[in-house]
Amino acid sequence: MAGDAELSRIGISLPKHLLDKFDEIITMRGYSSRSEGIRDAIRSYITHYQWMSDVKGERQGVITMTYDHDQRGLLQNILDIQHEYMTTIQATVHSHVTHDRCLEVILLRGEGSELKSIAERLMSQKGVESVKLTTIPLQD
Repeated sequence: MAGDAELSRIGISLPKHLLDKFDEIITMRGYSSRSEGIRDAIRSYITHYQWMSDVKGERQGVITMTYDHDQRGLLQNILDIQHEYMTTIQATVHSHVTHDRCLEVILLRGEGSELKSIAERLMSQKGVESVKLTTIPLQD
């Protein structure tokens, strides 16, 4: 882990429920500190982003997404994004997890970079809790 010797301090603001869940996970995983857990989470995020950057060519895919349906304007933003990519999105399934949380599964087919773009647009919406894109290349 060359390069880890030079440390920078940062400050972040998190909702209490998110920090509590993070603390619970780092305790279960045996981290000695939040900083160690955050470093590992950032490394994982970077690896995932690099993997997503390699999504190229004609692909079939699925996006799984959870979100707070009470977030003002979120449902309209999600629908607008889906309509913008209606030739790529083949189907969606919507499920109510709790009164406030929803799970959406989106089936896609198209250019990998476009599938990634849809996932990133959804990910950036305020109120979206998680987005995961899984793809496979199409075989002739």
